[in-house]
Amino acid sequence: MGMDVGGRGGVKSDINVTPLVDVVLVLLIIFMVVTPMLQKGKDVQLPVTSNPDKKPSDEKNEVLVSVTVERQLYIEHTFMDEESFLAAMGETYARSPGKTIIIKGDKRLSFGDVKDVMLLVNKAGFTNIAVMADAEQSG
Repeated sequence: MGMDVGGRGGVKSDINVTPLVDVVLVLLIIFMVVTPMLQKGKDVQLPVTSNPDKKPSDEKNEVLVSVTVERQLYIEHTFMDEESFLAAMGETYARSPGKTIIIKGDKRLSFGDVKDVMLLVNKAGFTNIAVMADAEQSG
C-alpha cells in the first residue's frame, strides 16, 4: 500500500521515454532539413491542370529547365543567360540526344515566354519536350 523507497536493488519495470523522444526529435529535424532538397529545379509556381499525364518519369533520362516569373532560365539549379543556356543545351544534346527536356514554367508567365524557351530547346536539337504542371485538387 505504500511507496517503494528503493531499499532493495531490484529491476525497475518503468519505461524510460526520454531516449525515444530524443530519437523522434532527431528524425524530425533530419526530415525537415532533407525534404526541401528533394525538389528538383528552381522553385516556381506551376500551372494547374485537371487532366495531368500520369506517365511514370525516367529521371535519369530527363533534364529539368525552370523559367521563373522574371524570365530567368535555370538548368536544374544553375542560372543561365540565353546564350549560355543555348550552349549548355547544345552540349547536352551532343552527349545524349535522347533525353527529354522538362520545362517547369511559372504560371504567371505568358505562354509566349514558355514557347520561347521551347524554341531555344528545339534549336539545340531536342524534340522530346514536356511541360510540368500540378494536378488540380478535387474537393
